[in-house]
Amino acid sequence: MNTNQLRQEIIDYSKEIGIDKIGFASADVFESLKDRLKRQQELGFQSGFEKGSVEERTEPERLMPEAKSIISIALAYPSRIKNGPKSTKEERRGVFCRASWGTDYHDVLREKLDKLSQFIKEKIPEAATKVMVDTGELSDRAVAERAGIGFSGKNTAIITPEFGSYVYLGELITNLSFESDTPLEDGCGTCTKCLDACPTGALVQGGQLNAQRCLAFLTQTKDFMPDEFRSKIGNFIYGFDTCQAVCPYNKRVDFHNHPEFEPEPEVAKPKLKPMLSLSNREFKETFGHIAGSWRGKKPLQRNALIALAHYKDETAVDEIIRVMNHDPRPVIRGTAAWSLGKIGTDEAYSAIKDAKEHEEDDQVLAEMDKGLEFQKTSSA
Repeated sequence: MNTNQLRQEIIDYSKEIGIDKIGFASADVFESLKDRLKRQQELGFQSGFEKGSVEERTEPERLMPEAKSIISIALAYPSRIKNGPKSTKEERRGVFCRASWGTDYHDVLREKLDKLSQFIKEKIPEAATKVMVDTGELSDRAVAERAGIGFSGKNTAIITPEFGSYVYLGELITNLSFESDTPLEDGCGTCTKCLDACPTGALVQGGQLNAQRCLAFLTQTKDFMPDEFRSKIGNFIYGFDTCQAVCPYNKRVDFHNHPEFEPEPEVAKPKLKPMLSLSNREFKETFGHIAGSWRGKKPLQRNALIALAHYKDETAVDEIIRVMNHDPRPVIRGTAAWSLGKIGTDEAYSAIKDAKEHEEDDQVLAEMDKGLEFQKTSSA
């Protein structure tokens, strides 16, 4: 079988198994990406979540010595929750970013890529493949860009003509040679809406991200959130997608092509107070199947405390006091104290002062002092 015929059969089969978009690229070195990544390292802009060295992330042959081509796929996901629950004064809610609605996309894309891999090997038994989704060394976005899936927007997301940037990406490296698709032309032009909307200046310039200032990254960290970012995340408890929401290519884009990605309203927009008392088992049962659970419950509970402070939710004071007094984790106790100060009731301030008497952790004590500072500024 010649590769042109196989290429078309792969495209046809990809539609059968629910892949929304597919493209083919060479396995040549990603030279311009290599330069960008080295520059990111020099500037300290990396998140620390990246896998592999710069060379492994830009040289496909390091991952598969016989690599000739890369097949890139994209699956569209919804941007709106049908009949989403409303946050009320009695029951404030947090929100997961759109990319964490529904079943963990890593699992869904990997299953489809495995099917694609099996299909290829049935046609060409000597074919070799390597599947990657997000957690692999290669940059999904660089592969997708080269394969003509979409262009790389100023918000650093791949923007497709059909689905905007609301797509999950994955790829398959193979030792087969396929004709490459043509990359799309940049479509951002002079638009700077994403740069203007970024609340922390994380988008340093079009296409360059300082991950250390990106709220999507910061919601996934496990330590105390730096002070300057706490007022910025609002009620996001995982991820942050304002830079996608403001993009003109995403206007009125809302695809519901895959039942697996349909948001469960009570999971995508959970009540905040119950999150503070989740056991490990309850957390796994409720959130374990979504992408936003990968860092465990601690970051989400910390962010829930920050969200309750954002709302100045006085109905949560008793529960937050309980957390401050009894949670064994310093980050959670300290953030609870800060949250109480931000909410600012007399009961909250009194509880912080009492808790200071028996707190021994220096970082928690520092957060308690921050919480009490709000009392000074509010009465000044």
